[in-house]
Amino acid sequence: MPDYEMLELVLFRAIPRQDVKPLAHRLLEKFGDFNRVISAPSHRLAEVQGVGDAVVQELKIVEAAAQRMARSRVIGRPVLSGWQALLDYCHTAMAHKETEQFRVLFLDRKNTLIADEEQAKGTVDHVPVYPREVVKRALELSASAIILVHNHPSGDPNPSPEDIAMTKDVENAAKALGLTLHDHLIIGKQAELSFRAHGYL
Repeated sequence: MPDYEMLELVLFRAIPRQDVKPLAHRLLEKFGDFNRVISAPSHRLAEVQGVGDAVVQELKIVEAAAQRMARSRVIGRPVLSGWQALLDYCHTAMAHKETEQFRVLFLDRKNTLIADEEQAKGTVDHVPVYPREVVKRALELSASAIILVHNHPSGDPNPSPEDIAMTKDVENAAKALGLTLHDHLIIGKQAELSFRAHGYL
């Protein structure tokens, strides 16, 4: 189903008995596609003519449902054998955010995902990460391994020198405590980059 048709269905629930086509087009014009519309911050949605509280609420319900569905495919399951489901979840949760987010996926000895936690939020091009806090939380959860994930709002998933240095710091801190760093994923708008696959780990 095309983006504008999906958006019209959502908008019709929020403002029934009204022609929602013009509003759907305004939203798509401003944000680009359906995913970017539902993941846009509430205050930015409210800047669009015709968007009131009911529309914002409906869009945020759809966003939460999409994230919950994607998360249900990975939580409590072996991550390494369901890698595509993990990537889909990370894209759903992070690809269209306007600021950087840093998440840690905590795994048990069987590489089953036991927790997914947002560790920090940043600006459009930086997020502060503290390796000691990452490994401390892993120990609190009795995790055996971790996967780092953060997004690049610019859309380009290539790592910065700071990304590479931070990953090495986390890897060293993890090794010192017997934890495995499986990967660091950078999520762009259309693609992702795996540190392991690209030789950074």
